[in-house]
Amino acid sequence: MEIGITSFVETKPDVQTGEVMSHAQRLREVVEEIVLADQVGLDVFGVGEHHRKDYAASSPAVVLSAAAPLTKRIRLTSAVTVLSSADPVRVFQDFATLDGISNGRAEIIAGRGSFIESFPLFGYDLHDYEQLFNEQLELLLKIRESEKVTWRGGFRPAINNLGVYPRPVQDPLPIWIGSGGNQESAVRAGLLGLPLILAIIGGNPTHFAPYVQLYKKAAAQAGHDETRLQVGSHSIGFVAENTEKATDTFFPSTQAGMNKLGKERGWGYYDRSSFDAARRFEGALYVGDPETVAQKIIHLRKHVGITRFMMYVPLSTMPHDLVMRSIELLGTEVAPRVREEIAKWEAEME
Repeated sequence: MEIGITSFVETKPDVQTGEVMSHAQRLREVVEEIVLADQVGLDVFGVGEHHRKDYAASSPAVVLSAAAPLTKRIRLTSAVTVLSSADPVRVFQDFATLDGISNGRAEIIAGRGSFIESFPLFGYDLHDYEQLFNEQLELLLKIRESEKVTWRGGFRPAINNLGVYPRPVQDPLPIWIGSGGNQESAVRAGLLGLPLILAIIGGNPTHFAPYVQLYKKAAAQAGHDETRLQVGSHSIGFVAENTEKATDTFFPSTQAGMNKLGKERGWGYYDRSSFDAARRFEGALYVGDPETVAQKIIHLRKHVGITRFMMYVPLSTMPHDLVMRSIELLGTEVAPRVREEIAKWEAEME
């Protein structure tokens, strides 16, 4: 059972002062967060790609490469790479470079992304949303498979027996599929034999179990050993010394972030009752003291089949020291509890 962090490197206005952090400051902070995550024994750190004023990381590979020489063990991944509007050759080169710098710790989580700013920015048409992702993923996997590539598609110029360099340390370079709970995404990942990560950010997390079953069924039908495939979750959370402190600390920024997105997407108003409902044991918020958060992660592993849990923190802008403390507690208090319990449970299942 892997435990890690996801960050979108947000720079939304501070909920108390209204001040907006510079992109430069937030980028330096997230490197410190990655270093700490490595020091406290977390397994993976993911940085999301966005192309908006309120997010600082448009190039996850560059951010992760800044942290790579400062870390020793932690795996470094995008979360996600918006593959529909990216050049697969460049994506592979960037993450192969990261893989070399980190000596074999790079990963790619490929997804469509939940924002659309990258499409006009890079000259793509939203009407081609599905076709773009399918074609770009096909090319990315072909580059991973072979040093020399011959390929032709509908959106990108053809490649005729050209090499793509550098080659990564890992063979193959890990490529995950990121999904918000789309059945087609789960089936695609299964048919390709690729690990799957689900954005479990609302509702009852156990409701994602059918997607995992669908994914494994598709993998088995395609001849892959579904027992060896990983399934991850990207879930919002925050850990503090006690649950009252965790909830009171995390609510203001969560409310601000949810309501900002809610205005753009037509969601209902997010208030304290919404927050408290979501942090119940059956809810999708992993907020509380170490024991509370650990038990929710264990429940997710046992009832959904998750083998990697990635906590998204912070949501919106929070003081850096509070984020660092949450990462520390996740690594030193939550992760050991989860690993011990899951190891016992798996031994009993054999």
